Amino acid sequence: MTDSAPIILTARMDKADHRWATALRTEHFPPERNHLDAHITLFHHLPGTMEASIIEDVKRVVADYPEPVASIDRLLMLGRGVAFHVHSPDLLSIRDDLADRYRGLLTPQDQARPRLHITVPNRVAPQAAKALLGELAVDFQQRPLAIIGIAAHRYRGGPWEEIGCWRFRG
Repeated sequence: MTDSAPIILTARMDKADHRWATALRTEHFPPERNHLDAHITLFHHLPGTMEASIIEDVKRVVADYPEPVASIDRLLMLGRGVAFHVHSPDLLSIRDDLADRYRGLLTPQDQARPRLHITVPNRVAPQAAKALLGELAVDFQQRPLAIIGIAAHRYRGGPWEEIGCWRFRG
């Protein structure tokens, strides 16, 4: 039986960057809704029934591409949240490669080229988001970000279930 629960694809950070971003998320995300570690979403909703071909596509992409050059270059106000903007033309090219394979299957959200980011909190009061943005801006410095792979997750309405993670090797 095929699983129709949607698949989410994310860019995987190395351990040090993942720890740093997850610690900030844990500190600032409302705990009753924080069920995920820090992540960089590439696709929000791919057809779950295509799991095998999605995994094969991801495996091909990570075999063809080296680790993308990436950095955190600025803070973003999300209205009711705050995020770190991820600057990476390389990662966007990789995502474009995958998007071409899924043309006609993408949701409207995934049809648009994303503004890559790492959310710190989301769905908080706008005043709280603005205050946090100011707090984070005091010490903000651009920094490199190590992206080591692509992970696939299953979404069933709660915490994501990881299907697998594949490292860049190109």
